[in-house]
Amino acid sequence: MTTDDATPHRPATPATPSAGPTPLFTAIDHVGVAVRDLDEAIAFHERVYGMTLLHREVNEEQGVAEAMMGVGDSGSCVQLLAPLDESSTIATFIERNGVGVQQVAYRVEDVDAVSATLRERGVRLLYPEPRRGTAGSRINFVHPKDAGGVLVELVEPGAGH
Repeated sequence: MTTDDATPHRPATPATPSAGPTPLFTAIDHVGVAVRDLDEAIAFHERVYGMTLLHREVNEEQGVAEAMMGVGDSGSCVQLLAPLDESSTIATFIERNGVGVQQVAYRVEDVDAVSATLRERGVRLLYPEPRRGTAGSRINFVHPKDAGGVLVELVEPGAGH
Protein backbone atom coordinates (compact mmCIF):
# COMPACT_ATOMS: atom_id res chain seq x y z
CA MET A 1 0.00 0.00 0.00
CA THR A 2 1.35 3.43 -0.85
CA THR A 3 0.80 6.67 1.00
CA ASP A 4 -1.67 7.65 -1.73
CA ASP A 5 -3.81 4.66 -0.73
CA ALA A 6 -4.16 5.85 2.87
CA THR A 7 -7.55 6.86 4.22
CA PRO A 8 -8.44 8.45 7.56
CA HIS A 9 -9.59 5.02 8.76
CA ARG A 10 -6.76 2.88 7.39
CA PRO A 11 -3.21 4.23 7.67
CA ALA A 12 -0.76 3.56 4.82
CA THR A 13 1.81 2.02 7.14
CA PRO A 14 0.98 -0.37 9.97
CA ALA A 15 1.37 1.00 13.44
CA THR A 16 4.17 -0.40 15.57
CA PRO A 17 2.65 -2.48 18.35
CA SER A 18 3.13 -0.98 21.77
CA ALA A 19 4.77 -3.02 24.50
CA GLY A 20 1.74 -3.87 26.56
CA PRO A 21 -0.14 -6.84 27.91
CA THR A 22 -0.64 -9.94 25.79
CA PRO A 23 -3.78 -9.61 23.64
CA LEU A 24 -6.81 -11.35 25.12
CA PHE A 25 -8.95 -11.53 21.97
CA THR A 26 -8.40 -13.64 18.86
CA ALA A 27 -10.92 -11.92 16.55
CA ILE A 28 -14.05 -9.83 16.34
CA ASP A 29 -16.67 -12.55 16.60
CA HIS A 30 -19.75 -10.47 15.88
CA VAL A 31 -21.53 -7.17 16.29
CA GLY A 32 -24.91 -7.50 18.00
CA VAL A 33 -27.81 -5.48 16.61
CA ALA A 34 -31.09 -5.11 18.48
CA VAL A 35 -34.13 -5.46 16.20
CA ARG A 36 -37.87 -5.55 16.75
CA ASP A 37 -38.73 -8.15 14.07
CA LEU A 38 -36.17 -10.90 13.46
CA ASP A 39 -37.65 -12.19 10.19
CA GLU A 40 -37.77 -8.68 8.74
CA ALA A 41 -34.18 -7.97 9.82
CA ILE A 42 -32.91 -11.26 8.33
CA ALA A 43 -34.62 -10.49 5.03
CA PHE A 44 -33.12 -6.98 4.98
CA HIS A 45 -29.57 -8.21 5.66
CA GLU A 46 -29.89 -10.87 2.96
CA ARG A 47 -31.53 -8.63 0.34
CA VAL A 48 -29.60 -5.40 0.91
CA TYR A 49 -26.19 -6.52 2.21
CA GLY A 50 -26.00 -9.96 0.61
CA MET A 51 -25.34 -11.62 3.96
CA THR A 52 -26.10 -15.30 4.56
CA LEU A 53 -28.10 -16.69 7.46
CA LEU A 54 -25.66 -19.05 9.22
CA HIS A 55 -27.54 -19.90 12.40
CA ARG A 56 -30.83 -19.14 14.08
CA GLU A 57 -32.03 -20.03 17.57
CA VAL A 58 -34.10 -19.00 20.55
CA ASN A 59 -32.12 -18.44 23.75
CA GLU A 60 -34.68 -18.52 26.57
CA GLU A 61 -32.04 -17.78 29.23
CA GLN A 62 -31.08 -14.53 27.47
CA GLY A 63 -34.69 -13.78 26.45
CA VAL A 64 -33.93 -13.43 22.73
CA ALA A 65 -34.53 -14.90 19.32
CA GLU A 66 -31.31 -14.50 17.38
CA ALA A 67 -29.79 -14.96 13.96
CA MET A 68 -26.13 -15.00 12.98
CA MET A 69 -25.59 -13.39 9.57
CA GLY A 70 -22.29 -14.21 7.86
CA VAL A 71 -20.19 -11.27 6.63
CA GLY A 72 -18.62 -12.65 3.45
CA ASP A 73 -15.91 -15.19 4.19
CA SER A 74 -14.43 -13.13 7.06
CA GLY A 75 -15.55 -15.47 9.84
CA SER A 76 -17.25 -12.49 11.51
CA CYS A 77 -21.00 -12.08 11.83
CA VAL A 78 -23.76 -9.64 12.53
CA GLN A 79 -25.94 -11.06 15.29
CA LEU A 80 -29.56 -9.94 15.05
CA LEU A 81 -31.28 -9.96 18.44
CA ALA A 82 -35.05 -9.69 18.92
CA PRO A 83 -36.71 -9.74 22.35
CA LEU A 84 -38.90 -12.70 23.25
CA ASP A 85 -40.99 -10.49 25.53
CA GLU A 86 -40.95 -7.10 27.24
CA SER A 87 -38.86 -8.38 30.19
CA SER A 88 -35.91 -9.16 27.89
CA THR A 89 -32.77 -7.02 28.20
CA ILE A 90 -33.02 -6.47 24.44
CA ALA A 91 -36.57 -5.11 24.87
CA THR A 92 -35.23 -2.73 27.54
CA PHE A 93 -32.36 -1.72 25.25
CA ILE A 94 -34.76 -0.96 22.37
CA GLU A 95 -37.06 1.00 24.68
CA ARG A 96 -34.15 3.17 25.90
CA ASN A 97 -32.09 3.48 22.73
CA GLY A 98 -34.16 2.31 19.78
CA VAL A 99 -32.99 -0.41 17.42
CA GLY A 100 -29.32 -0.57 16.48
CA VAL A 101 -25.90 -1.70 17.61
CA GLN A 102 -26.15 -3.22 21.07
CA GLN A 103 -22.75 -4.91 21.56
CA VAL A 104 -19.37 -5.79 20.14
CA ALA A 105 -18.26 -9.38 20.71
CA TYR A 106 -14.66 -10.56 20.79
CA ARG A 107 -13.67 -14.20 20.32
CA VAL A 108 -11.50 -15.69 23.06
CA GLU A 109 -9.88 -19.09 23.50
CA ASP A 110 -10.76 -19.44 27.20
CA VAL A 111 -13.54 -17.24 28.58
CA ASP A 112 -12.72 -18.26 32.17
CA ALA A 113 -9.06 -17.19 31.84
CA VAL A 114 -9.91 -13.93 30.03
CA SER A 115 -12.58 -13.12 32.63
CA ALA A 116 -10.07 -13.71 35.45
CA THR A 117 -7.47 -11.51 33.73
CA LEU A 118 -9.97 -8.69 33.20
CA ARG A 119 -11.06 -8.87 36.84
CA GLU A 120 -7.39 -8.69 37.91
CA ARG A 121 -7.14 -5.53 35.80
CA GLY A 122 -10.08 -3.97 37.64
CA VAL A 123 -12.76 -4.58 35.02
CA ARG A 124 -16.27 -5.59 36.11
CA LEU A 125 -18.07 -8.43 34.32
CA LEU A 126 -21.83 -8.85 34.28
CA TYR A 127 -21.85 -12.52 35.34
CA PRO A 128 -19.80 -14.25 38.04
CA GLU A 129 -19.52 -17.32 35.76
CA PRO A 130 -19.84 -17.64 31.96
CA ARG A 131 -23.27 -18.46 30.52
CA ARG A 132 -24.44 -20.35 27.46
CA GLY A 133 -24.45 -18.26 24.31
CA THR A 134 -25.22 -18.85 20.65
CA ALA A 135 -24.59 -22.34 19.25
CA GLY A 136 -23.21 -23.71 22.50
CA SER A 137 -20.66 -20.96 23.04
CA ARG A 138 -19.68 -19.76 26.51
CA ILE A 139 -20.04 -16.01 27.10
CA ASN A 140 -19.65 -13.18 29.56
CA PHE A 141 -19.93 -9.42 29.23
CA VAL A 142 -17.73 -6.50 30.27
CA HIS A 143 -19.73 -3.84 32.07
CA PRO A 144 -20.23 -0.90 29.69
CA LYS A 145 -19.11 1.58 32.36
CA ASP A 146 -15.71 -0.15 32.37
CA ALA A 147 -15.46 -0.27 28.55
CA GLY A 148 -16.04 3.30 27.42
CA GLY A 149 -19.80 2.90 27.23
CA VAL A 150 -19.65 -0.17 24.97
CA LEU A 151 -21.18 -3.49 25.97
CA VAL A 152 -18.37 -5.95 25.20
CA GLU A 153 -19.19 -9.64 24.91
CA LEU A 154 -16.52 -12.31 25.40
CA VAL A 155 -17.22 -15.40 23.27
CA GLU A 156 -15.56 -18.78 23.61
CA PRO A 157 -16.98 -20.64 20.59
CA GLY A 158 -18.73 -23.95 21.09
CA ALA A 159 -17.55 -27.16 19.45
CA GLY A 160 -17.74 -27.02 15.68
CA HIS A 161 -17.59 -23.21 15.42
